[in-house]
Amino acid sequence: MKYGFTLPGRGPLATPERLGILARKGEEFGFDSLLTGDHILVPRTINSPYPYTETGEFPGAPSGESMEQLTLLAFLAGQTSKIRLVTSVIIVPHRNPLVAAKALATLDVLSQGRLVVGVGVGWMREEFEALGLPPFEERGAVTDEYIRVFKEVWTEDNPSYSGKYVSFDNISFLPKPVQKPHPPIWVGGESRPALRRTAELANGWYPLGSNPTFPMGTPEQLKDGLERLASYARMFDRDPAEIEIIYRTHQFQLEKNASSNGDRLPFVGDAGQIAGDIHQYQDMGVGSLVLDFLRQTEDLNEVLGRMEQFADQVFPKV
Repeated sequence: MKYGFTLPGRGPLATPERLGILARKGEEFGFDSLLTGDHILVPRTINSPYPYTETGEFPGAPSGESMEQLTLLAFLAGQTSKIRLVTSVIIVPHRNPLVAAKALATLDVLSQGRLVVGVGVGWMREEFEALGLPPFEERGAVTDEYIRVFKEVWTEDNPSYSGKYVSFDNISFLPKPVQKPHPPIWVGGESRPALRRTAELANGWYPLGSNPTFPMGTPEQLKDGLERLASYARMFDRDPAEIEIIYRTHQFQLEKNASSNGDRLPFVGDAGQIAGDIHQYQDMGVGSLVLDFLRQTEDLNEVLGRMEQFADQVFPKV
């Protein structure tokens, strides 16, 4: 099992010094990847429901802050040497695909092949409208086309493309990414379109356990999602086993005196119980587990302490 952790793009921990400390310490503790989210701007009024809270409220709305994702990852690339850098997720329609593909390829080169491109279609209509993007209702089709553009310019010596949203030919696109044929692409999301997109276009599926519309918070729910993914994979003549599974949980809590009754949540308990949960998910095909230490505290020392506890107590038991 590999382990990742999320980094903030807003709030008291989103300073150059603290972000650098979190990234370097995460690498030192043995985490495989760091992940950060993507918003270009935060509208003052948001009516679109956020997919990952019961109320639909976006946690970032009150502050209005959001660091630009690719710039942040480039900064952290220079602070680290081994840990993978994950867009979690890049909202694909937000950027011209050639501009995004260039930035991502450059990041892979500068980090010496440590980029993972987590992709999503976006959920905030108001942000789409403010950015002057293609229609919000077409964001799935836009995302599919832009991913195909990424692959074209990353892999072909004489790239060209003719589609509904973008067309080009007679261009050079260098440097190519270090990773071949291209950086891994993970599709974030739990819906059937996300599963189809994974099977058709991606290297990995990256669900989050807290989506109330498409719940994946229990092993049984994730198992159902994996069965649906396998069905889509076979539609595209792919072996489901070749698709990497990355699972992200918001409900992680390492406790000294954990409950042993039957209603214990996954990833909530003592080190042995959490290691047992990880083994269960690993047996289901999950290869990476992403943890949100920031959900518990915004104090730097407390976050680092929880990360170190997890590495020292849980890693050895898995």
